[in-house]
Amino acid sequence: MEEELKDEEKKETQQTAPETEQTAPETEQNSPEAATEEKEQTAEEKLEAANAEIASLKDQLLRKIAEFDNYRKRTIKEKTDLILNGGEKTITSILPVIDDLERAIKNMQNAEDVSAVLEGVELIYKKFMHILEGQGVAVIDTKDADFDVDIHEAVAQLPAPTPELKGKVMDCTQTGYKLNEKVIRHAQVVVGV
Repeated sequence: MEEELKDEEKKETQQTAPETEQTAPETEQNSPEAATEEKEQTAEEKLEAANAEIASLKDQLLRKIAEFDNYRKRTIKEKTDLILNGGEKTITSILPVIDDLERAIKNMQNAEDVSAVLEGVELIYKKFMHILEGQGVAVIDTKDADFDVDIHEAVAQLPAPTPELKGKVMDCTQTGYKLNEKVIRHAQVVVGV
């Protein structure tokens, strides 16, 4: 009987063994396929995430380009307006001087006193120079000044009457001006040699 039991166990073992062998290869075949499917899913998810990020960055880039283009157009418009209307403040401040000059011309036609006319013109000149000073314009001083090529333009050279006047400005033929410390017109001077 023991032999019969042993024979039956062998048969059962043989019968189960092939089933195990058969299932083992199936599991081995399923396992790589499952792993490949998982890898494909994660790769697809990564691709979708990358595409979403690309779309987001592209949208941001397009918005920044549009924003910069608007900024560029706005600054060009502001610069154009500044060039066209930049002198408005200066012109507006000069208009009262023109009014004064018009009144002076009318009064000069009937005036008999030359000193009164001269006084009126001097007042208009002082008013005009005050307005220019308010705009940053300054007269280049030439009286007893050393000759400086940065602010002076020599139009003539004369022998200096005294040794102290050599290299100095002896006379100014045309007044020079600075605008905010920048020379806008050189003073034309006669220099002693």
